[in-house]
Amino acid sequence: MSSCGPNLKYFTEDLYDEYNWSDNELKRIQFYVSQDIVLYKGISDNDTKIRDGKIRVKSDQKVEEIVIRKGTPGVFIQSPKENRFAISFDDGRGQFLMFGPNPKANGRFVLLAKDWSRRSGKVSYGGQTYETDSSSAYAALMVDIKRAKKTKYKSKQADGQRVRG
Repeated sequence: MSSCGPNLKYFTEDLYDEYNWSDNELKRIQFYVSQDIVLYKGISDNDTKIRDGKIRVKSDQKVEEIVIRKGTPGVFIQSPKENRFAISFDDGRGQFLMFGPNPKANGRFVLLAKDWSRRSGKVSYGGQTYETDSSSAYAALMVDIKRAKKTKYKSKQADGQRVRG
């Protein structure tokens, strides 16, 4: 029997190596993200005024935030180098995140950053640099694996044996 719902499994380096999918085949696979990813960047508007010989600086901080929720579907865009996937969760041009296998996460394809520190990482998205919390370091790709198990039975009914004689 097969289940009606998705059977999400982590996309791992072993799975990728086992099936050796081409880029065209990867484009036909529906990917999902395993946990929320929050990207943010601060934008400051500095406004200076000179009044009575004094400089007054007014600084307003704005935060731009992009949230990719757990379970959000994504598509393979390209593989810029071996074992690196650009996955898009949005329609915008150049809006993708990079994923690759991490041995510390059992080979799962996890979010890659230009730089990780203890608290955050810097990632490119839509040609701009965003920060993300270090908890996003283990946001991984998942795929729906449907393996239909077909069992063939060869059945024969015994006719029985009678005593002769």
